[in-house]
Amino acid sequence: MLIRHLSYFVTLARERHYGRAAEASNIAQPTLSAAIRKLEDDLQVHLVVRSHQYSGLTPDGERVLEWGQRILADYASLRAGLSGSHKGLTGTPRLGVIPAAMPAISFLTTRFSAANPAVSIEIQSMTSRAIQHGIDAFEIDGGLTYLDNEPLENVRRVPLYREQYVFITRRGNRHADRKAITWAEATRERLCLLSEDMQNRRILNKIAASAGLRIEAAVVSNSFLGVCSHLAQGDWSSIVPHTFSHVFGHPADLVTIGLVEPVESQSIGLVLSDRDPLSPIAGALMAIALKADLEKDFVADDRR
Repeated sequence: MLIRHLSYFVTLARERHYGRAAEASNIAQPTLSAAIRKLEDDLQVHLVVRSHQYSGLTPDGERVLEWGQRILADYASLRAGLSGSHKGLTGTPRLGVIPAAMPAISFLTTRFSAANPAVSIEIQSMTSRAIQHGIDAFEIDGGLTYLDNEPLENVRRVPLYREQYVFITRRGNRHADRKAITWAEATRERLCLLSEDMQNRRILNKIAASAGLRIEAAVVSNSFLGVCSHLAQGDWSSIVPHTFSHVFGHPADLVTIGLVEPVESQSIGLVLSDRDPLSPIAGALMAIALKADLEKDFVADDRR
């Protein structure tokens, strides 16, 4: 069995189409089909449902896919480890980051890049559920997500900071001059929030429910850019993570107000596949995360 045949099979399972899988693998479709048949001959099982078009994997194919993803990940780690022992860490770490943690990710990747200058970094905005799938399928090397609420399974966790919540509104709002606002008051405003398929919104709903409140949003978006667009253009308010100021600064026409009654926070951290040994890239990410003090970095950034 050749590693490249296994790679073609995993690509086919991901693309669910022979033509797209061949294109993604930079080979002709007949070459891909021949490689899949050779893999089936080597393993003496049918991997793909027999049809003129791709119709899914057989039960044996599903088992081979799970093992194949692990074998390919270990093979990539082996090559990276051998290369790194001679010329330092290379490659492209793939990180899935929940939208709420996007303002904080650069505090981690800046440290990582300084320690590993030959490495480029790929960041994808993903839901926590997508991060779980990506880690399970070895499609990403790690993620930034919530650690306490809806925790991921079969992962190593490195806490990085606690997310707090603030009310943000335009200067003309009736609460604009206040230092703090209650959740009861905030939920009566005209809100633009993340949609309920996002874990941040589910957390906000849970906090409000603990105070006997229900959040109604006039506008929802699956992107904080959509939320910020409404804050900039209309009579909208929102409830956002306190880290937002590290990306958008402190616009003159917007004010940020602390939320009380209740005061809540959630732990956000780095998650990595619970494999032993870790891949060289995952190990380097973990080493950086263990040394990082993002709370201190946030304070220093605010002072600047």
